[in-house]
Amino acid sequence: MRMTDTQILAALRTNDIDLTRYGLGLTSFIRIREELGLLRTRKQSHTVETVRPIMLYLRPQFPKAGAREVISLLFHEWDMSVSRAIMREYFSKYEAELILMRRAGRLKRKQFWAAGCNDIWAMDQHDKWKYLFGLALHIGLDPFTGRIVWLKVWWTNSNPRLILSYYLDAVKLEGAMPMVTQSDPGVENFGIANGHTLLRHYHDPALAGTLQHRWMNRKKNVKPEAAWSQLRRRWTPGFEDILDRGVNAGLFDNESLLHVLVFRYVFIPWLQLELDKYSDRINNEKKRADRNKILPHGPPNHIQQFPGEYGVLDFKITVNPAHVEHVRSLYAPRNHQVFELVPPEFEEFASGFYAQMGRPVITRENVWTIYSGILNHFEFVLEHNQLPPQMSSWDYALTMARDEYSDDNIDLLPNLRPLPIAEGENAYRGGVNGGHGLDSEQSAELDQLMDDDFPLPEGMQDFEDLGPTAVEFSSDEEQQPDEEEQEVLELLTNNLE
Repeated sequence: MRMTDTQILAALRTNDIDLTRYGLGLTSFIRIREELGLLRTRKQSHTVETVRPIMLYLRPQFPKAGAREVISLLFHEWDMSVSRAIMREYFSKYEAELILMRRAGRLKRKQFWAAGCNDIWAMDQHDKWKYLFGLALHIGLDPFTGRIVWLKVWWTNSNPRLILSYYLDAVKLEGAMPMVTQSDPGVENFGIANGHTLLRHYHDPALAGTLQHRWMNRKKNVKPEAAWSQLRRRWTPGFEDILDRGVNAGLFDNESLLHVLVFRYVFIPWLQLELDKYSDRINNEKKRADRNKILPHGPPNHIQQFPGEYGVLDFKITVNPAHVEHVRSLYAPRNHQVFELVPPEFEEFASGFYAQMGRPVITRENVWTIYSGILNHFEFVLEHNQLPPQMSSWDYALTMARDEYSDDNIDLLPNLRPLPIAEGENAYRGGVNGGHGLDSEQSAELDQLMDDDFPLPEGMQDFEDLGPTAVEFSSDEEQQPDEEEQEVLELLTNNLE
């Protein structure tokens, strides 16, 4: 995350330095930073022409990145601190047409209600690459901060055990869970609905008999849809060009077992690393200021770590790790086949072939070369009858990826009451106080945080209390429930009767 020297020093003095024993002033901090070679934008003295070679390298991979995105890429991936003025000059000189394209794109406004950090984790799947490349994406995020909790690529996003594992891994990593989870109605989300509900019941027995998951049709689960829109605009185009290059050259046949398994072995780990980089950039960059939004303006990770500095509350619930593992054992055991990148026997062969090639680091320039090399090894041993007879059993890896595969479906916990839903387009959707929103004590805590930052002048009248924070954001999608979604909605309704 990018911070000024004053902000960094304040964070160090507040969180890392024992001020009763040590002192550190701004001048000394700047001297130490520069001695370490960590130079600020002015000292790095970049110009349009020094940026040009890196831009020529980055642009094919990120063809639609704007000034803010490029500045972030240069900072996080190239250790270059470049001013906005330089990037504006660069765009004006070399990419004027891109500026016009970006100004032409506008997203529709929508609204969403949340009370603070970790009130809600919303999740959704993305199928754009699923049927051509066999790559299925899934996201979980905190809609209040915009923080990406997970962003995953795998060979399926329809298996409830896999989707639950994403949530459990995130809870274990953070040591905490949100008040409620939220998703589209879909059987793939039954695992998370059950798992999160059980964890909430374990930690608060008063919630027994209630479902701690909200079902939102696609039109209303808009925060993840907005995140997909951003991913498609800022990250997908360059990587889709790479994928298309191999397909158009006839290197990949999604009906061939060997092609699919080699593709998974090579591409999924590499793409996951690239998605991790994207998530890190999003989570550590301050969002564009928008006077129409009253979200806290700051890097999502910083808001998550220091909510009080932004005048907001954090509703995270500390979780007993033993409870997480118990839920995992019930619904997402680690030895389940859905967690295999490829069948174990295949992976043994592929790893051996990769080792023979010298285990080169996978990049966007050589990814298809590595894929072709491993595939050629498999085709050679297959031609000489050196693959094991159990190769025919590897078909299960393709069967499990199909949408109609239902052997791993999970039944919803029965007889649970849904959380209350207030009337109105912008009604509160979180889980604070059983889904009813902030109580007087929490409202007073928020008021105190605001008073600390913006003391009310004597004699001035305060704003009327408007209830939970209204979070407004953008989406470019207007979708109607599909047939499967309607069926699941009916199932959910019947489950309550």
